[in-house]
Parts: sequence; C-alpha cells; structure tokens
Amino acid sequence: MGSVGRKPPSGRTTTIEIHRLRGKRKGALLKEQVWVEDGGVVAYSLAYINLRICSVDNGRVLGYDNSHEYHHRHFMGKAQAIEFTTYAAVAERFIAEVHELWRIEDEED
Repeated sequence: MGSVGRKPPSGRTTTIEIHRLRGKRKGALLKEQVWVEDGGVVAYSLAYINLRICSVDNGRVLGYDNSHEYHHRHFMGKAQAIEFTTYAAVAERFIAEVHELWRIEDEED
C-alpha cells in the first residue's frame, strides 16, 4: 500500500457514482464512471440501467461511453457513433435524455 495522498503511478484517477433509484424505478441504476488524467477526461461511461425496460445489453436502456476507441451512444441494445465535443456536453445530453425517458415512462403508467 502507498502512503496517503500519493497519486497513482499513472496519474490517472477514476470516479464512480452509482445511484440506486427508488419509487416507480426501484431496482434501476444511474451510473457514471469517469477516468481523469492530467486534469482532462480520458475515458467515461454513463448508463441508465433498468432491467424491467430493457432485457438486452445488461439492462442498459441508455448509455454513452468512449470504449472501443470511439465515442458512442447505446439505446436499447443498439450502439451508434456520436460526435464528441466535451465530456460535459455528453453528460448534459445524457441527463436530458434520461429525464425525457422518465417522462415517457411516467405517461405510459
């Protein structure tokens, strides 16, 4: 184990936030994983996971990431390339789409 306060050898840090949803969406998750190196985002994965809505792609209803060497969007088991400007813009787009999906889900109930 290294000493407290020492940076990882690669200079890369990882942040993971998982929010377990309640109420009508009990069992669903919002997940954000971000890798930062030298002050910039080098990799990311955003996902809305709800197995009651999507049975493919490990329940990922909606997601954005830059794995496999390109930026792409997942929706209900299908992936397509996206134009990338900044991580902040992708995160904002993801949140807006999640809120729209929830609005549609609520109307269908």
